[in-house]
Amino acid sequence: MNSLDRTLDRANSDVVLIVDDVPDNLSVLHDALDESGYTVLVATRGEAALARAAQALPDIVLLDAMMPGMDGFEVARRLKADPVTAHIPIVFMTGLTETEHLVAALEVGGVDYVTKPIKPKEVLARIAVHLQGARERRQARNALDAFGYATIAVRLSDGKLMWQTTLARDLLLRYCGTSAPQTPQAVLSWLRRHVGTTEPQTEPPRLNIEQGARRLTFRLHQQTGDDDWLIIMREDSDATVIQAISLSFKLTAREAEVLYWVIKGKINRDIGDILGTSPMTVKKQLEHVFAKLGVETRTAAAAMAMSRIKQLHPQFEG
Repeated sequence: MNSLDRTLDRANSDVVLIVDDVPDNLSVLHDALDESGYTVLVATRGEAALARAAQALPDIVLLDAMMPGMDGFEVARRLKADPVTAHIPIVFMTGLTETEHLVAALEVGGVDYVTKPIKPKEVLARIAVHLQGARERRQARNALDAFGYATIAVRLSDGKLMWQTTLARDLLLRYCGTSAPQTPQAVLSWLRRHVGTTEPQTEPPRLNIEQGARRLTFRLHQQTGDDDWLIIMREDSDATVIQAISLSFKLTAREAEVLYWVIKGKINRDIGDILGTSPMTVKKQLEHVFAKLGVETRTAAAAMAMSRIKQLHPQFEG
């Protein structure tokens, strides 16, 4: 945590970043927001705004559209392109009322706009609405993380990972070797394959990425914007399933592991690779399994074990 984070009282105050090159505008907005209980940060140039946003992660940005050098449209594009700041709502402040300028503000990621000359009461009303939505989404993401779930948002048009929770970042790196803004190819292909192809109210099939006896499951949750999709992930381990196999059929731990991978459809060579042993050793362990289960084939052994597992762990998928 950096020093600026420690000075921001996020528990009791939302943080607003105002970006404007006109001192009078900054002064009027700063005073109005400060009196309303917000923590206010300011920037007078686009480059400074990007640096301040990345450092402080404000809850909302009030962004002047027309500034010398880097204008507000470019600032918004860069904020939305960075997974660290992509989730921050942007309200444009503009004296340009032509339709194409207002549309441009929304196309680069703005959620709303107010026109100049600035009316502080109007600004306060607008940001209150957007802060409430942002606060609810942040609380939902934190709650999911706390319960062992992780969330990401993917923009379908270009496949970019727009934001992720801390747990999601760690899981994607461990299972897929990727980090934002790169979306793992398997996840992107799964998303594009199923978005728009299922009936309303019907959840598409889940994606599983396995790593030994552990797997990362992806579930499509909801569309959060015109082109953004929220995906929930959960890491599961079948260690308890392997233990149940061992106890149910009086198998050794290694025999139970072998039978587990037989259920998963693996051949002896693959099982040997997974467990770090030879196919011949796997074959001998399977013979012991067949004898204890009273069967003669791996198909029969898998069917018997699967039936027992389904009784104990209904959610298990072979």
